[in-house]
Amino acid sequence: MTKMTLASYPHMLGFEQLERMLERSAKSGNEGYPPFNIEQTSEHSYRITLAVAGFSENDLAITVEDRQLVIRGRQTDDTTGRVFLHRGIAGRQFQRSFVLADGVEVGEALMENGLLHVDLTRAEPEKIVQTIAIKKG
Repeated sequence: MTKMTLASYPHMLGFEQLERMLERSAKSGNEGYPPFNIEQTSEHSYRITLAVAGFSENDLAITVEDRQLVIRGRQTDDTTGRVFLHRGIAGRQFQRSFVLADGVEVGEALMENGLLHVDLTRAEPEKIVQTIAIKKG
């Protein structure tokens, strides 16, 4: 069976980048940690919320790389001299990636009660009608 791609459709021109973004998103390997929510806060804005209990602002890094929002967390090891009888609080490092559409910009990030909120805004698309003149050959 042949894999269908956007290039298989002759009327879909210039969507190769979209196909690459979809493949990259599918391969990102986000295993479910940390859990997150995505909510639409208005017609043109969104908020991504990650549960990052135990992480401080200094343990987290937020970057935008090639239209991809990347949130990384790495805690410093402060367990020296401590003896745990049970350790059930996850403190492992993580990386979460979110592919951003054209026109989506990352706003502010806020830590609140063990939750990291990242606000996104989407520019309203311009409605452009272009008329192409036909020249005689």
